[in-house]
Amino acid sequence: MSLGTKPTGVLVMSYGTPENMESVEAYYTHIRRGHPPTAEQLEDLSARYRAIVGGVFPLRENTNRQAAALQRTLDERAGPGRYVCYQGLKHAAPFIEDGIAAMAGDGIREAIGIVLAPHYSSMSVGGYLKRAQEEAAKHGIRFAGVQSYHLHPELISALAERVRRGLDKFGDARGDAIVLFSAHSLPKRIEQTGDPYPEQLLETSHAVAMAAGVDRWQFTWQSAGQTGEPWLGPDILETVDSLAREGVRSILVAPVGFVSDHLEVLYDLDIEASRYAEERGVRLERIEMLNDDPQYMSALADSLAAAEKELEDGR
Repeated sequence: MSLGTKPTGVLVMSYGTPENMESVEAYYTHIRRGHPPTAEQLEDLSARYRAIVGGVFPLRENTNRQAAALQRTLDERAGPGRYVCYQGLKHAAPFIEDGIAAMAGDGIREAIGIVLAPHYSSMSVGGYLKRAQEEAAKHGIRFAGVQSYHLHPELISALAERVRRGLDKFGDARGDAIVLFSAHSLPKRIEQTGDPYPEQLLETSHAVAMAAGVDRWQFTWQSAGQTGEPWLGPDILETVDSLAREGVRSILVAPVGFVSDHLEVLYDLDIEASRYAEERGVRLERIEMLNDDPQYMSALADSLAAAEKELEDGR
């Protein structure tokens, strides 16, 4: 149990998204570390949001639903009041610092944090946890974070079931389809530091393929930033082009690096990659995202319990 009668705070972290079209510029400026985008850059991002059915609002709601589902799961396991979930976003309000401040205002003295991303990188999850840890220290809150949960059995099971259902979309051509596992690319310089991100993604992909009974699969990257430096590749469009030239006509994309429907899925895959594949005579389908799936919530809850043990052991 946590110290005294106070509940343990749970900081649920994710990248964040603008709440409406009017806030896209402020959001993009924050991503660019305070540097406003050019008119062309702003229009490009805004056009992507406009292209998604329903605009940006469903993206924000996805995170709200995930946080609420995790709260319900924790309440079912430990009883109401044992844990209290707070949100902390990287590039939109409530920011990570806002979530910690809210905990402090509620008298929380111990907290555990988890990012809605299963794979660790110093450039992604590591950055979230560092910000949360530093802010928690300012408020006198003891904090422990989950670094990764990329091989949790419930996560693998949920993804494998989605791959099996996704392949069923191809009907009689199911056996000819190839599964493309994908994740957000990062700058190639992470390879020089021994960052575990690429290897963890391959481990997840292999585990899901084995659980789903899939023999034909590859891993590819997507959604690389335009920063003027090399990013991890090949990009999914390059992979689709290569597979098309090899005669592949059915592709199922399994974006295992993502856990909900957002821009990198709804635009980069469902619109851009799908259109690119169609132009090359390839049918491209995608698995359903995890969102607030009960198995995913179970994986998060288990991972949080393991992190909380660090707090208990440190008392």
